[in-house]
Amino acid sequence: MLLINDPEGAPPGPKVVAIGSFDGLHLGHQHLLHLAQQEAHTRHLPLLVYTFDPPSKVFTKGEGFLTDLAEKIELLRALGVEIALIVPFNATFAQRSQEEFLGDLRGLEAQLLFVGEDFRFGKGRAGGLEDLRRVAPTQVVPLLELEGQPVKSSRIRELLKEGDVAAVHRLLGRPYTARGIVGEGDKLGRTLGFPTANIEVAPLKLLPMGIFAVRVRSLHGQHGGMAYVGYRPVVAGQSLRFEVHLFEFSGDLYGEELGVEFVARLRQDLPLSGLEELKAQLSRDAQAARAALERSR
Repeated sequence: MLLINDPEGAPPGPKVVAIGSFDGLHLGHQHLLHLAQQEAHTRHLPLLVYTFDPPSKVFTKGEGFLTDLAEKIELLRALGVEIALIVPFNATFAQRSQEEFLGDLRGLEAQLLFVGEDFRFGKGRAGGLEDLRRVAPTQVVPLLELEGQPVKSSRIRELLKEGDVAAVHRLLGRPYTARGIVGEGDKLGRTLGFPTANIEVAPLKLLPMGIFAVRVRSLHGQHGGMAYVGYRPVVAGQSLRFEVHLFEFSGDLYGEELGVEFVARLRQDLPLSGLEELKAQLSRDAQAARAALERSR
């Protein structure tokens, strides 16, 4: 897959172009890209995906994002996209007029455009479907529905806030994943018999709150485990913590990048009376996490 960050870097020649933020690359996004790929193959043209980093709503509204840049690139590559144009969405780009955006599409030699039904572009979201059709025929892909509701990134964000990672899995077509570097912790988990890796994720990465069964990918392979996302009320914590305990693992993970797949939510954060009660609860959590991981195989 060819990666570019400026329309001028695209190879010459006509193309099919799919446009969108594609945050999460959920089943609706995958459906749109599959239709675009089919048409590109029929026309013997390459498919170019025009997307943004960060997604526009993250920049303009401060909303958290579902997929970081590296994960988005991995997913686009896995979907067979030939060219990915990932434009930095910053203050300058947000002020671009709809005509400037249309100029990009003309420069890309777009022969056919694919967008979702709610796609808008340009400063103040002034540009719409009729404007796109001035450049090239435009295929508007209706929102995909699952369980009677549209599959949208905004819906997935709400489900994550509720901790419903099972529903998020269904909408994404895969487990929700967070990745980050293991940093120094206070080693409280080790004293309780449950050593944890303290993971530092990108500042606006959305994390579900609570205790979860997880699968963790590291340089040492894949391990089952349990994760905690919260403020640690038992020890009067004030900053959000993302901690993972790996089953059957005793190595050193400091400085390593971990990828964490959220398999099932075990419970919400509980106001426990002290460290002894916390230790007992962690034992119950570990048993529940192992059972959830076994069921998910």
